[in-house]
Amino acid sequence: MSEEPVIAKVAGSVGALARDEWDALAGGNPFMSHDFLTVLEDSGSVGARTGWQPAPIVIEGADGKLSAALPAYLKGHSQGEYVFDHAWADAYERAGGQYYPKLQIAAPFTPATGPRLLLQDEALAAPLLNAAAQLCLQNGFSSAHATFIEPGQCELFEKAGWMLRSDIQFHWSNRGYESFDDFLAALASRKRKAIRKERAGAQEGVEIRRLSGHEIRPEHWDAFWLFYQDTGARKWGRPYLTREAFDLLGERMGEKLLLVLAYEDGAPIAGALNFIGPDALYGRYWGCSRDKRFLHFELCYYQAIDAAIERGLLRVEAGAQGGHKLARGYEPVETFSAHWIADPGFAEAVADFLERERAGVALDQNYLSAKTPFRKS
Repeated sequence: MSEEPVIAKVAGSVGALARDEWDALAGGNPFMSHDFLTVLEDSGSVGARTGWQPAPIVIEGADGKLSAALPAYLKGHSQGEYVFDHAWADAYERAGGQYYPKLQIAAPFTPATGPRLLLQDEALAAPLLNAAAQLCLQNGFSSAHATFIEPGQCELFEKAGWMLRSDIQFHWSNRGYESFDDFLAALASRKRKAIRKERAGAQEGVEIRRLSGHEIRPEHWDAFWLFYQDTGARKWGRPYLTREAFDLLGERMGEKLLLVLAYEDGAPIAGALNFIGPDALYGRYWGCSRDKRFLHFELCYYQAIDAAIERGLLRVEAGAQGGHKLARGYEPVETFSAHWIADPGFAEAVADFLERERAGVALDQNYLSAKTPFRKS
């Protein structure tokens, strides 16, 4: 007797799907959780008018419950992805093609590694990815892209014919440290002294508070919203998240948030927002109302290390880019994305580009790894 065919379908939103069924597939990653993705939907941070139209692709089991899912979005631009394909879009359109819309499989606005294939069984990866490709072909989309893939899932994308791309982020690794001083002891003397000097300078005249769960009140979000807007306006032109998104994050995910605020004369002057995963702390947003030397490093990097050690977390992912993290104990780590291109000729050109790019990334990682501040044995 032949097996029943696997049928994939596109849902209108993550919010239209059962929370417990989605989270059973997401594996505890905060950015793949039903709560996080529906906060983006319900707050208007994603949606047709933002160029991020939710289009999750799902497979249901014989019992009618979710057995596989892709957090997918129809994209009308390449903003908020942190894996840059603007040059691809430009080349394709100069050749007479239409690059947008495309299909993006991601945690929107979030350069944090995690599962992108949410699976009950790995055998469902191929039909799920085939459904993504078919969606593109049937609708004339140029391509599909999955960004910041958990390394263990790369092979599943490759087997389905997707092309892999790599880049470098800076992560801090907890090597069994019991305190920040334990971590400092692993560094070269000169680097250790520099970090102590930075922390002392950042903390002078400043009170630093770490808040989580019910400790985060509306006035804290009001202050952080101003910081976030300032940073967003300078970096991206406009902030990705709406003000309502922060209230909803506090309501639905408060225990998975760590908000670090700096106060001067009783008033908040800077803040950093982190998400807490099962084994990692993820630094996401930072902002300030006035510049104070070294305060960015203190709130975003050193406070994150303190918190990770206290919570027994294995690493801190401090977001995209930022070679300045290297001197502060954050080491170069390879990150991965996967890409499917509909046009065979364009796919061949992208594959050639990726092969050359990989060689450069490998050289960069080797160079950066030799520049870490740790004591050389």
